[in-house]
Amino acid sequence: MRLLRSTDLALRVLMRLAVADEATPTTREVAAGMEVPYTHAAKVVAELQHMGLLEARRGRGGGLMLTEKGRTASVGAVVRAFEGDGDVVDCEGATPCPLNSGCRLRGALRRAQEAFFASLDPVTVSDVVAEPTGPLLLGISRLG
Repeated sequence: MRLLRSTDLALRVLMRLAVADEATPTTREVAAGMEVPYTHAAKVVAELQHMGLLEARRGRGGGLMLTEKGRTASVGAVVRAFEGDGDVVDCEGATPCPLNSGCRLRGALRRAQEAFFASLDPVTVSDVVAEPTGPLLLGISRLG
């Protein structure tokens, strides 16, 4: 399974903010530091803000801050929110699969997808920035 770019970016934004301490980087600074287009980062930040995982303040002294809910957020929940609940394969697309009515693969893939999410459910944002990751993130963050 491959994550969408927006899912990957959402996780990296949360991780970056989890080690920001008192700093409040702007969306533009985070985008530049992660070498992603600002517009893409802005969409992800807006969704994370809508989910209550971060706060975005405008103007002088503004920037992005991780909320307590964001710090304790389940990585599995974040991945589910960005990936959606669609099937791994599109069995009913423009050309529906001829095996659709009796296929056992679709169910097996759905169970595998749920197992993937379930393995991420107990992992929090705080967990993924614990040592040695947090200090590494700080070093990278200072570059961007």
